[in-house]
Amino acid sequence: MAIRAILADDHPLTREGLRSYLEHESDIQLVGEAADGIAAWDLIERELPDVALLDIRMPGEDGISLARKVRERKLPVAVLMLTTYDAQQYVLAALRAGAKGYVLKTATPDDLIQAIRTVASGGVYLDREVSSSVKAVDFMPESLSPREQEVLLLAGRGLSSKEVASQLIISERTVQTHLASIYDKLGARNKTEALLLALKYGVVTLEDLLE
Repeated sequence: MAIRAILADDHPLTREGLRSYLEHESDIQLVGEAADGIAAWDLIERELPDVALLDIRMPGEDGISLARKVRERKLPVAVLMLTTYDAQQYVLAALRAGAKGYVLKTATPDDLIQAIRTVASGGVYLDREVSSSVKAVDFMPESLSPREQEVLLLAGRGLSSKEVASQLIISERTVQTHLASIYDKLGARNKTEALLLALKYGVVTLEDLLE
């Protein structure tokens, strides 16, 4: 089935350009567009799309606030931020709010399509420019074991715990144990934060995640 997506951006030319990219992809269906945050939320609630492409700054309500509402209401919608802002504080705020991806408007159409497919399948996607700007600061995490790195990377590509277990030929309970250890070592609360922190501290690279 096609990935159902909505697009929210207050610039008509941006929406038109993005629409033209998406219309060429047979596995992605654009089911709605919005020019502000209020209309975007109405679309999200009504359509329950697989992916919501949201600009960070919009009239009415910003993309980060919308991502937080999606998370709080536990809606089955993957939020993908599409923005011009690459500052670390925006990236962290978006992912902590529950966004599953962060793509700059300077990204290529192929990168955008890959981001949509990644978050739709349950993975996390960070623009290459964004990931390179997220640097370690004053904390050095405990090293992950090779097995923990494998578990984290597979989970980050959208695999469920059962699928990770099958691929690594270990039990699902062992996968959960590894994830708990990963969260503890990185100081993360969930898979999204663990991936972000692992990238931030250089534990894994974006190239590892996208292989």
